Amino acid sequence: MRYFVFCQSDIVLEKTPDGYQIPTEMPTELKPWTTVMNVDGEKAYRIDQPLLEDHRYEMCGLRQSYYKLSQADYVKAGKCHELLYWDQNTKFCGVCGGPMRFHTDISKRCEHCGKEVWPQLATAVIVLVRKDEEVLLVHANNFRTDFYGLVAGFVETGETLEEAVHREVMEETGLHIKNLQYFGSQPWPYPCGLMVGFTADYDSGKIHLQRSELSKGAWFDKDHLPHIPEKLSIARQLIDHWLEEQQ
Repeated sequence: MRYFVFCQSDIVLEKTPDGYQIPTEMPTELKPWTTVMNVDGEKAYRIDQPLLEDHRYEMCGLRQSYYKLSQADYVKAGKCHELLYWDQNTKFCGVCGGPMRFHTDISKRCEHCGKEVWPQLATAVIVLVRKDEEVLLVHANNFRTDFYGLVAGFVETGETLEEAVHREVMEETGLHIKNLQYFGSQPWPYPCGLMVGFTADYDSGKIHLQRSELSKGAWFDKDHLPHIPEKLSIARQLIDHWLEEQQ
């Protein structure tokens, strides 16, 4: 049994002689109001204050835990974080306002009207656009640092994934694309997303940025890349795959 314990977006990691691991013992006493979730045979819950005085443990941002945990544990931590976020935001029924109670490990039922809810994902698309020996990279207004990423956006109601890619590229950069191909997908627990990756080729148009979303955007060749996303993201997987093709 292991314990995936979060304080806001930080996870509690246990220090070991070889690095870090998910705690195998409950690192804190439970409060009367604490909800403990069962996640694939593990336990997950939130604490109100970070653990700062117990030197056996370290608080680590979920993103940074990618570099301290195994891939499997990082993915499991992301799932736990998503489920705890869902639990936190479904305390009351959206139909009648009644209290929601767990019906299964990943579903709740309203005590008053019987409405049932399950965790929901916010699906987004992300695309690497090629033009000859160059790739389209953009800097979004919400990026915290000066790195460049790929065009991305949420899928709208009634829209296919492919339609969403074409729309996002046109809206954000004014470009038309062709030869759209599926690349892969990635859970994105910040806080509850699914990123679906594509590659495409430039078709026509000149870059005209949607300033409400993007501050910078340009074509780059492999020898003059700006600061690009971290290894944990599917954006970086797409860029690395393109770089391998350029060799």
